[in-house]
Amino acid sequence: MQDTLLSIYLFLKSGHVIFMVFWLAGLFMLPRQMIYMLDHVAGSEGEAKWATRSGKLRKIILTPSLIIVWVLGLSLAYAGGHFASGWFHAKLTLVLALSGFHGWLVAKSKAMARGERPLTEKTLRMVGEVPGLLLVLIVVLVYLKPF
Repeated sequence: MQDTLLSIYLFLKSGHVIFMVFWLAGLFMLPRQMIYMLDHVAGSEGEAKWATRSGKLRKIILTPSLIIVWVLGLSLAYAGGHFASGWFHAKLTLVLALSGFHGWLVAKSKAMARGERPLTEKTLRMVGEVPGLLLVLIVVLVYLKPF
């Protein structure tokens, strides 16, 4: 199995990067859509439109991309023998944190779609920066492999 994965390693890596970009783009967009939803009264037509948009973002881009990134990433780690590397453990920890953030953000967006307002605009603006910070750390780990 490892030989097969190695023979398609660059295709796996390309797919991993492509879907990572889709996933991160969605994680950047969702808090912004939630901010727009805050401008509308619960139960209004405007809120319903933003709830539909954020639901489509979650179902069409975010969750499928998350799954594909994990499958391809674990395949790459297996094929490349990275499970014993310190940098990989650090990256895996950060990707787990990013996945947890994804789940938390999806839960909050679903609550907003139900008319709740669990987060303020200021909080949404601040949490919207989390994916970017984690991305910087993950990319540094992958390219520099410092340990």
